Amino acid sequence: MNNQYSSSQTNSMAIVSLIAGILSWFAIPLLGAIVAIITGHMARGQIRSSYGTQAGDGLAMVGLILGYLNLLMSCVLPVLIFGGVISLGGICSICGVITEGSNFAPSYLTFPPLPLIP
Repeated sequence: MNNQYSSSQTNSMAIVSLIAGILSWFAIPLLGAIVAIITGHMARGQIRSSYGTQAGDGLAMVGLILGYLNLLMSCVLPVLIFGGVISLGGICSICGVITEGSNFAPSYLTFPPLPLIP
């Protein structure tokens, strides 16, 4: 009897990449993203070099995408949040409020200096 289906084994690194990519969004953000990226690239290399005996390229690709997106969000969100909060003068980049000490603030928005108490 001739079996028409090829039995290719799923690459274990691809599974690890997918699981780490999912966990990077719920449990271990930065570490999970790094593990998903590293194991995803390793899995894709192993799958390519196996010439069809291993499967799981899609799993590795999803793990890579989840890992890279999480890593991007882990780096970009703090810059966006703290960049607007630590504004030293000007228009706040998050809420658009004119802060004290900027050239944009009209004179009625500037605050007088506090009196010194001896």
